[in-house]
Parts: sequence; C-alpha cells; structure tokens
Amino acid sequence: MPLLIDGHNLIGKIPGLSLADPDDEVELVRRLQRYCRHHRRRAVVVFDAGVLGGRSGALSTPEVEVVFAPAGRHADDVIRERLRKIRDPAGWLVVSSDREIQRIARQAGARVVSAEEFVAEMRAPPSAPHEKRAPRMSEDEIQEWLDLFQKPRRARRERKG
Repeated sequence: MPLLIDGHNLIGKIPGLSLADPDDEVELVRRLQRYCRHHRRRAVVVFDAGVLGGRSGALSTPEVEVVFAPAGRHADDVIRERLRKIRDPAGWLVVSSDREIQRIARQAGARVVSAEEFVAEMRAPPSAPHEKRAPRMSEDEIQEWLDLFQKPRRARRERKG
C-alpha cells in the first residue's frame, strides 16, 4: 500500500529531526527511502513551499517521490489535490497528525495513520527473517553418520601405512 505523507508534519514528530534544521527534508527522505526499501513500499512525501514547487528530481527516487508545494500554497493543498486525483484512494495510507488532512483522507476513502504511529513503525526493529532450522537428529543418527564417514578415512590410512 503506497504512502502519502505530510512531510513537515512527520518531521515534527521524529526525535532527532527539527524543522529548524535546513537539511530536515533531506534527512527525512533518506529515512523514508530506507523504510520503503525494507518494506517494499512506495511513498509520496509532500512538503510546504519549495523554491520552485512540484516534484523534486534531485530528491526523488523510485521508492520515494518528493513534492514541494508551489509558492503561495501549502502541502495540505497538494495532498488534498492528490487524494482527489488518485483512482483508488482506498489503496493508499495517508500519514499525518493534522486533523484536517486526516478528515479529508478519510472522506476520500484512504486509510489514515498519525505521524506518531508511523514514527513508531519506522523505529521498530526490522523483523528477523524466519530461520529454517535443520531437523534435530537423535544420538543414534549422529553416530550412524559418524561411522559412515569415519570408516573410509580409517581404511585409507590403513592402505597408506
């Protein structure tokens, strides 16, 4: 399920990131890329006004599309428009703690998760892959294998000697 993320809203909820930091968007995008690769998801992250507005070719990757609201507009406006244009909003998860964005997303039919809940998911340790364990052998089976493989060595040593 792809994600539609209110970028600055999410930054404000991540420990160690600050909206006052000029590199906050880049750091969030880096973390989202890692998350999306690990979970095999795609995301669109929308930030408030950038210099030019629109899609950022410099920050976007196959996993994470980065969009800046054009001058005079807000990320909320871009998110609202995206939700209207999405063919299947029920297949999307909107990440924001902004109650208005949550309301709009629900009205469009999208699923919603708060920024705090998403941060907790991002910070959760990756689940360990299911380990396949070799079947346990009985002591008799172990001895049978040892006898099977040790006998030829003894025979070879006796022939050499």
